[in-house]
Amino acid sequence: MSQAALQEHSDSEIDYDHEINHEEDEEDWQDAEEDHPVQASLVAAPIATTAASAKEPDHKHIINETELRKKIMGIQLDKTLTAKDKAKQIQYLMSHGTKHPPSVASKDVPDAAESTFCKSYHNQDQDVLGCKHYQRKCKLQASCCQKIATCRFCHDEAEDHNIVRQETKNMLCMLCLTLQPAAQDCSNCGETVARYYCDKCKLWDDDPKKSIYHCDDCGICRQGNGLGKDFFHCEKCNICLNISMRNHKCIERNLESDCPICGEYMFTSTLTVIFMPCGHCIHKHCYTAYIQTSYQCPTCLKSLGDMSEYFNRLDKDLERQPMPAEYEKFISHIFCNDCEKKTPAKYHFFYHKCGHCGSFNTTVLKTENTEETAQKSVSSTAAALEVPSSSANAAATIMEDASNETAGSSSNSDQDHTMQSQLGNAAGNSTTTGSFSGIAGFIRNPPPSASSSSSRGRNGTESNEG
Repeated sequence: MSQAALQEHSDSEIDYDHEINHEEDEEDWQDAEEDHPVQASLVAAPIATTAASAKEPDHKHIINETELRKKIMGIQLDKTLTAKDKAKQIQYLMSHGTKHPPSVASKDVPDAAESTFCKSYHNQDQDVLGCKHYQRKCKLQASCCQKIATCRFCHDEAEDHNIVRQETKNMLCMLCLTLQPAAQDCSNCGETVARYYCDKCKLWDDDPKKSIYHCDDCGICRQGNGLGKDFFHCEKCNICLNISMRNHKCIERNLESDCPICGEYMFTSTLTVIFMPCGHCIHKHCYTAYIQTSYQCPTCLKSLGDMSEYFNRLDKDLERQPMPAEYEKFISHIFCNDCEKKTPAKYHFFYHKCGHCGSFNTTVLKTENTEETAQKSVSSTAAALEVPSSSANAAATIMEDASNETAGSSSNSDQDHTMQSQLGNAAGNSTTTGSFSGIAGFIRNPPPSASSSSSRGRNGTESNEG
């Protein structure tokens, strides 16, 4: 295939991505703790952290695998080390190679109190206090470990546990370096440490471009002007949505799940979350990358937009690529992800069209050869109609004995009852589909319904999948 043909084929496969205008129609949602888009340049600028922040090396240490194995074996054989110390040293070797860890007693490492009781910056060039996550003039003291951190994200990145921010009691003013109870204003110097402060979430934010409100139903702070202004809380979805989404598709506790692409918990995510047409949620940046290769919802597989033009192109492709003659009798039973109907479709190597809505967004449940199915149906019907000779002879004998007894002079109700019971048992043991009648053991032919059923089996139609 020529390069021009390959390019044309590639364009035909991805053009449908430009037909979906999601970002214009869908309302997005974001946590109050998300960094504003304008802050991207601020975050990219040099950010000063605490004095205890270690500088990264200019180049990575090249790990020698042979030397690394020797070091690990030496640690394992060292009987003076505890299991915990061995695990730490092996983990350090796996992360940093065979270079020795810095000594804790080194004079280059400042005291813990000295490193935390100092200023940190969101943008040092503009003298904006805070961290890479927030603008604020204070730090918080974690109630779990009593350590000082600029925000909860900084704490969680540095420690092996997560902070419970609602339990935070104290803050450190970075203007006067005074540790005091959490508040919006410093009790020592009287300065306001943040424009927005939530005493429930223990959230400080001094960004003048952010509008933040607290939702009691969500239990956290969100970005926006407030409930009833530009957002409302959906009780079923348990999330704050833009007022323009009042007619959205409700999914119970929708946002209390992980992003289907990156796996981050979306309810407390600081990244922008959007709602797809099917109602499921996804991170906006994950969605933007995902639709470059797929048009299906990663959760329910429904189409993410109007795919009629793309499906029309697939119709033309199928006309140009007919199946070989040996597959003429094959059909596929499919499930349509868009209309959720099961229909039969002509078998094809690549695509199967829904017979109900015309969508190609389908899943093949099973494929069968209708000719083989018809032959099996005829064979099973013929076997059901065949009567074993032993059963027929036994039935004839019982019928003859019953006829002789009936012709006798004696008449006894008990004998009649016994005879009828024997007749019933013989009829039950017979494998014929017809019923016994008459005398001398003659058996009627099967009823017409059996033959009509057999003819339906020969046609090979499937009633349970329609």
